[in-house]
Amino acid sequence: MKIEHLKDNGTDIAVISSDEKLIVDTQSALDLVMTVKYETGATKIIINKSAVCEEFFILSNGIAGEILQKFINYHVRIAIYGDYSQYTSKPLKDFIYESNNGNDFFFVSSKEEAIQKLVKAQ
Repeated sequence: MKIEHLKDNGTDIAVISSDEKLIVDTQSALDLVMTVKYETGATKIIINKSAVCEEFFILSNGIAGEILQKFINYHVRIAIYGDYSQYTSKPLKDFIYESNNGNDFFFVSSKEEAIQKLVKAQ
């Protein structure tokens, strides 16, 4: 795992890159949050979709809700960037839409878009 620390318009952002899955369950998400906070002090995280397990995107199993609750509990905002076009689930599409209209979680197509969303998030 590589952590790049950005400062954009006064906002600290940690950009995570990895060749392996980093978020596979609630504990791994919490470990990631704590590592990023400790190493960078950032409470806004950008991560590539490929570092998140596919089970996260199956809403019926509850993994996404549990993981996102951890982020809320620790006051961390996250943007996951990648291609979401292969998903056909209406609940998932609705979830992504609602998340992108909020302030805490974003599902976007590029790292640049993720940076913009997190800089605007209050």
